[in-house]
Amino acid sequence: MAMVFPGMDPYLEDPRLWPGVHNAMIVYVRDQLQPHLPAHYVAALEERVFVEETGRQYVPDVQIRRREPPRGEAAAAVAEVDEPLVIEAPELEVHESYIEIRDLRSNQRVVTVIEVVSASNKRPGPGRDSYLVKQAEVLRSTAHLVEIDLLRGGQHVLSVPERLLGARSGYDYVVCVNPAPPERGKYAIYLRVLAQRLPRIAVPLTGDDPAVPLDVQAAVEQVYEAGRYREVLDYRSRCIPPLEGESRLWTETLLAEALGGPSGSSGRA
Repeated sequence: MAMVFPGMDPYLEDPRLWPGVHNAMIVYVRDQLQPHLPAHYVAALEERVFVEETGRQYVPDVQIRRREPPRGEAAAAVAEVDEPLVIEAPELEVHESYIEIRDLRSNQRVVTVIEVVSASNKRPGPGRDSYLVKQAEVLRSTAHLVEIDLLRGGQHVLSVPERLLGARSGYDYVVCVNPAPPERGKYAIYLRVLAQRLPRIAVPLTGDDPAVPLDVQAAVEQVYEAGRYREVLDYRSRCIPPLEGESRLWTETLLAEALGGPSGSSGRA
């Protein structure tokens, strides 16, 4: 079923949904590129693994208890020790996928890396650390780097310096293409606000081989349709993360027309 939004659907950014959206997005980007690549290239799925802690707290019902003293002891009640706050921090192994375009003529040399940013990459912790290590590795290599950020929340993590993009209020989503040396310092940037269609970008290869097209919007639409998100998403609930300002008002109008009633996009519980 067709998407409600003309571009990115902000309801897909919900942290409870995003891991599934991310995994599907990576596969559909790979599948979209594969037919356009010359015969001596292949787009391959790769993954990095990192460990996160998922802390759980158990708050005791009673913090201090008293007991009756045994016979023969002093009449004064004896206080037991305070109950502690128990925290469990089991380790969660996270697998995060990305795409490598390899040149089969040169022992499968990696010529382009394509990343779809995850929420874990945009907050402090192992996920961000792991992403930045991979990013630095690519930037030191002879491979191109393509980064797709479809998440409004979190800290900037793309290779392009944030100061070069201007105020975050000027865009919601960004795609960055960072070419291989000797043009590593140049960035092809695609900025989009919520009401805009996501971009069609040029994915660079190597040598004289021309770049191949990638329609980011088409990949998101495939994720949406295959996941039946029109039925899964509750557009009458609040959007997470919440929308603000003009984006909120525009979304409320759009959803009211599409659903025939008020939405929860204003951020109300």
